[in-house]
Formats: sequence, structure tokens, C-alpha cells
Amino acid sequence: MSQFGEIETPAVLIELERVEQNVLRLQSHCDRHGIALRPHIKTHKLPRLARLQIEAGAIGITCQKIGEAEVMADAGIDNILITYNILGDSKLQRLLRLSRRCRLSVVADNAVVVEGLAGAFVGEAQPLNVLVECDTGAGRCGTQSIEQTLGLAQLIHNAEGLALAGLMTYPPMGDQGRVNAWLQGARDALLGKRLPCPVVSSGGTPNMWRAQEVPTATEHRAGTYIYNDRSLVRAEVCSVDDCALSVMATVVSRPTAERAIIDAGSKILTSDLLGMEGHGLIASAPKAKVAGLSEEHGTIDLTNSPWNPRVGERLRIIPNHACVVSNMVDRVYLLRGGEIECEERVAARGRVT
Repeated sequence: MSQFGEIETPAVLIELERVEQNVLRLQSHCDRHGIALRPHIKTHKLPRLARLQIEAGAIGITCQKIGEAEVMADAGIDNILITYNILGDSKLQRLLRLSRRCRLSVVADNAVVVEGLAGAFVGEAQPLNVLVECDTGAGRCGTQSIEQTLGLAQLIHNAEGLALAGLMTYPPMGDQGRVNAWLQGARDALLGKRLPCPVVSSGGTPNMWRAQEVPTATEHRAGTYIYNDRSLVRAEVCSVDDCALSVMATVVSRPTAERAIIDAGSKILTSDLLGMEGHGLIASAPKAKVAGLSEEHGTIDLTNSPWNPRVGERLRIIPNHACVVSNMVDRVYLLRGGEIECEERVAARGRVT
């Protein structure tokens, strides 16, 4: 298949040349600063692209859920970190089976999670690597103080079936110095008690070009960088030309001169605004605004745009948040040189447990 006219819309298109450039650009940056890169695959959910990242020099991958990790292990990916508190007997049994076929690490920020992991892995030939998740200012999961971090680290270290692997954080996208001071204090506290801390894992695409400003971190996790999106363009992390993922839609109605309706709604563009106005960027008509979404329709406000689309015309939209779009479709179209190279099944789509 090589003609865009054969694609039924709405559809997700991936520009492979841009993907490859994005992968190599961040890998080179990390290599230059001596930082291990562990990309987050929740953005693309494609084993093909995870292998591309590893072949470029990534040490392994990050997954958010066991289901994603199972898909990647099925595809031969060997080094996986799951950055999510895992609870429940059925999930722990899945985690145990997964650990027997890849090098697996997980995180924990409370004793309940640690106790569950220890109960599942007691007696295993290889202990499960566990990192203490620390809240360095993002206000999500994580231990709230160095003292709490030290106590949880000691609990992990003493638990049969577990091995203390270090620290992990999803930091706020801003004050790198404060994040580094937090992590350095926590690492020094562990080492002062003769507890191991071989890995200090930080992350985020918005701050990826500043990863070297957290020298305590041994690795950086970034996900969205492989595609980029409108939110990262706004944050001046990338340019529109660096955005590899777009949603192709068709104009299905022109109710007024100022309004066009497309066949892409919240079920593909998602409702994420991320502090912006509108639900995406039409690169070929930047003054047109994707002003509103219902489930199956998108409303294009043409008030300030010279663009005068006809019914049946196709357009491509750079979404606000590429990661969520990946989880909205079963298949994506991979493009090279402006031609469709193939369709690819989104193997980890919907794997949210």
C-alpha cells in the first residue's frame, strides 16, 4: 500500500525518518553526557520501535504496566523496568512469571507493595530488583522524605526474594537542581547505612535536554520524544518538523464558512489539553483551530484562517499528547519517504493492567 487515498480515516500516521532522527538525537545527547537511556514504551507500544531504541544504544526499556512488559518480553526485549506500584495476587503471579524470562526491575513507595512483592518472590533463584520511588516534587507517587526513603530501602534490603536496586523518581519538569539535591541526599543516606544504590533513575521528555543537570541520576527515562507532539512544541523542546505522529482526518461537513467538521473526535485525538487551547495543530493551516471534540466529530474553527477546506479534503493533525493517541487505535501506518511502508499492529494497545 503506498497511496494515502487508500487509507480510511481517521488514521494514525508515523513518519519513520523523524522517529529515527528523534531516537538518535536523544541517544547521542545521553551518550555525550554519560547517562544511560531507558526509554518509556507507553508512547508507541510497538516492539519494533522498542528494538530500534535498544539498537541505537538504550540499555533497556521502561513500561508502566505488566501487560505492556509482557508484550515486550514476548518480542524478545530482555531488560525491563516497570515504574508502577504493583498490587494484587494475580498481578504478582504474572510478575513472577515475567521475571523468569527477562531482566526485570520494579518500584515501590510503600510497605504494602514491598510486602506483596516479597511474598511472591520468596524462594526464587533470582531476587526481584526493587527501586524506591521518591517524590522529588512532582506530587504523584513516591516517598515524601529521605528518612521515609531510607526506611523503605531497609525493608526491601531485608526482604527475602527482593534486592534493593536503588532509587527512582518522576521529577517535576523544572528545578533540576532541587531534584538532584533530593536524590543525592537519599543516595548518600542509603550508602551511609551500607545499603546498595547502583541505580538512580530519573525521567521525563520535557526535561530530557537537561538530564545532565541531575548528575546523581545514572539513567534517564523519556517516552514522548520518539514521536513528539504539540505540547512539546509549545514547551520548545522540539519543533513541528520533529513531530513524527499525526492523525489524518477527513472533512465531512462545512456547515458554515467559519466551521468545518472532521471525522476525528475524542476517540482518537483524546480530550487532553495539557494547558493549551484546542485539541491539536494543523501544520498546513496553523491559524485554523481544532476548537472542539465530540466522540466522533472534531470542529475546526476557520474564523482566523485563510484555509477554505472542501468536503472530502484530508488533513493531518499533530495531537496535543501523542502517548494517549497510540492507545486509541489497533493499527498505525508507518511512512517512509512520503510513502506508506506498512501497517503495524499496536501490540501493547489496551494493556493497562
